[in-house]
Amino acid sequence: MTQQAMFSMAAGLYRTTAATTSPLAGVVMLYDRVIAELGRTVMALERKKLDKAFGHLEAATTILRGLCHNLDFDKGGALAERMRETYMRLILSALHSLGKPDAIARFNKLIAAVTDLRDAWADVRVQQAKAGAERR
Repeated sequence: MTQQAMFSMAAGLYRTTAATTSPLAGVVMLYDRVIAELGRTVMALERKKLDKAFGHLEAATTILRGLCHNLDFDKGGALAERMRETYMRLILSALHSLGKPDAIARFNKLIAAVTDLRDAWADVRVQQAKAGAERR
């Protein structure tokens, strides 16, 4: 898949997510997609399919870049800056992991890190829903 096609796919995913879900639910769904793509990267590496691994890695990092570029620094302040740093570290770590002898272990650590982020935002979403229900 070309880089332009990858960007188009990511933009479509963001638009669909934004139109059909709450922002927090959308973020959780995007994390799920990143986790799935990194998992596919690991499976491709296990089968020695480097071209497929790169394609899945590119999909994962494209989503992470999209999340990074959509941060609202005016509203998010220090949290937005920390999230930007986190996304950039995840992207760089992922890109530097491909081709390393311990790449699979590195990708499994990245999957665990993104899963932690996903779970934290899912918890925020639940807490926000509870707070909204209590206000009614």
